[in-house]
Amino acid sequence: MALAVCGLQFELREVELKNKPEEMLKISPKATVPVLQLENGDVLEESLDIMYWALQINDPHNWLADINPDLTNKLIRTNDNDFKQHLDRYKYADRFPEYSVDHYRQQASQFPMELDQLLSQNGYLVSDKPTLVDIALFPFIRQFAFVDKSWFDAMSWNYLKQWLESFLSSALFQLVMQKHSPWKSGDARVIFPDE
Repeated sequence: MALAVCGLQFELREVELKNKPEEMLKISPKATVPVLQLENGDVLEESLDIMYWALQINDPHNWLADINPDLTNKLIRTNDNDFKQHLDRYKYADRFPEYSVDHYRQQASQFPMELDQLLSQNGYLVSDKPTLVDIALFPFIRQFAFVDKSWFDAMSWNYLKQWLESFLSSALFQLVMQKHSPWKSGDARVIFPDE
């Protein structure tokens, strides 16, 4: 979303994680997505680094606004560490048979509950408009919601559900979620957004 909103065109290579292209492994031995190779050869391997890089070039919606940086950093750290770990166990509970899916869901639910409280104050996580932290956390809350959408919809997190829906229904999200075939060596270039 940050790459799209900043207005830069880039070559998009959709990757099947079960069949990672050799070209990807050469530039990023970490072998995770997303990965962005810049024109100068530098490689960014973390979503947050890619977001900062893109938005420092052009930030038309002021997502990098320095609004409550301590809370922004705390939320991103909690998301990327504790919540991501609980989310993975909830999503893939069969890989973690030590506890039930309900146990993992309960652990993962603490962070969305905290976010709902924050959203009740501002409409967005740290402001009355979206900032970097909203865009950074949205994909993870989307994953959490869709593990068991009926359960999520039944929860009383009305502010969180409204926040999530605002991003899901946005033109920007619809643009970036267009389906692309997995890239293979020798494939034609796919420029995003379209040339």
